[in-house]
Amino acid sequence: MDFNQFLNSAAFAGVQREVDRERPEAPVDLTRSAAVEVSRDLYVEAESRGLTLSELLECEEYDPTPNGCPLDAFERQLALAGVRLGGKSPTTVEQFFQQAPALLPEFMLREIKKGQAMRPELGRLIANSTSVASNSYTPFFIDTSDDTKFSLRPIGDGADVPQLLVTEQNHAVKVTDYGLVLKTSYKALRYRTSSQFRVLLWYIGFRIQSDKIAMVVDTIINGDGNNNGATVVNTAASGTLTYDDLISLWAQFSPFEMNTLVCHIDQMKTILTLDEFKDPMAGYRFQNTGDLFSPLGARLIRCDDVPSDYVLGLDSRFAVEEVITQPLTIEYDKVIEQRFEEAVISESVTYAKVIKEASVILDSVFT
Repeated sequence: MDFNQFLNSAAFAGVQREVDRERPEAPVDLTRSAAVEVSRDLYVEAESRGLTLSELLECEEYDPTPNGCPLDAFERQLALAGVRLGGKSPTTVEQFFQQAPALLPEFMLREIKKGQAMRPELGRLIANSTSVASNSYTPFFIDTSDDTKFSLRPIGDGADVPQLLVTEQNHAVKVTDYGLVLKTSYKALRYRTSSQFRVLLWYIGFRIQSDKIAMVVDTIINGDGNNNGATVVNTAASGTLTYDDLISLWAQFSPFEMNTLVCHIDQMKTILTLDEFKDPMAGYRFQNTGDLFSPLGARLIRCDDVPSDYVLGLDSRFAVEEVITQPLTIEYDKVIEQRFEEAVISESVTYAKVIKEASVILDSVFT
């Protein structure tokens, strides 16, 4: 999705509505906010405590948000500095630097995260998100080869108790560092309004999240390096995808539940036009919520990084986990110094399989 398509998307419209609701209608007490000096040192403290600046400001020793306040601690700092993000005369980037340069890195980080929230599909694909302190992670190995070993059953005197064998995988998963540089200059941004700038930041977050969805897809298909790529089943005839084929995919999941389908747009169009799935209410729901219908009760997610002949089925509760060593960060010192072209937006993240059998691939083109 390019930038213009993003501006016309339902996700962008939804966040824009949220932004409109951000503007407080009643006076806000800024007394405690005025006592806090936001500087590079405060970013260093937040980093040392494993917090963002917004989270640090909410700590009791700084400026926790009272009940009923329409603005959080960081938004109150923006208000104190006179930074306006919307309305008829929003603050320009140049004015932002003049009024509150130390607030700009956190502003950028928050807006990028809002852009990530415009792709909620990632949260629907992963079973769990875990933070670890090492740059490598060894997933569990759960032996499901013989489910009779741990099936619930009566236990008589002297009988063997059912066991679920859980060990570690043979190979650790490397947590990779990913980075992106906002290749622009202060000169190019100085006369842009903060409302224009935040849309650009939303798009960056949106694209980062899309790339992470592609990483999940790669893990499902190829595994995490422990010989645990998803099992591939074929359609009844090469070059076709029918309702019966999707039923066959669904039937692969016992005892799991196929609650998510991920596919390329070409396969998605095929599924959407199957006679068995034509729903007179589907168009109405899509127009109102942006949600596609759910074939066989599974959520349908588009990802064009999926091979065009594949349909990925998964039980998202048990298929893939997210592992993070460094959450999304931005080089605050370079932003404060107006060196945008050198400021790296980075995150250290990887994905690992939880249970191999919780994902299956349907291949519609084979020999």
